[in-house]
Amino acid sequence: MVVQSPPLDQNLSREVTQLHAEFCSAIADVNRILILYVLHQKPTTVNELAQAIGVSQPTTSRHLKILRDSGLVQSERQGVNVEYRLVDSRVINALDTMRAIMRDRISQRANIVDSLFENT
Repeated sequence: MVVQSPPLDQNLSREVTQLHAEFCSAIADVNRILILYVLHQKPTTVNELAQAIGVSQPTTSRHLKILRDSGLVQSERQGVNVEYRLVDSRVINALDTMRAIMRDRISQRANIVDSLFENT
């Protein structure tokens, strides 16, 4: 029996969807989101990042590895230090858009709750 591979378009679509899922997984942690916002301000070392987000240096390094592996940040040696920088600032635009959506949803829910109490 000969097994045929899926059409090229289907393979490409699956690959793009997998990359999308990996991207979402990379930003699915509060510390990684905080790291991205700090790096949006300026390139920063691991120790500076750890202090800025309030977690240990080893924990920050683990998060940076995930962000680096997903292509969201890159590292560059600056003398004895390694600085991390955001690869593409559009990720901040995406995070800001998600925050705006969440803010609107919270507002809608609050309005629903308010209307329930007004009717009682």
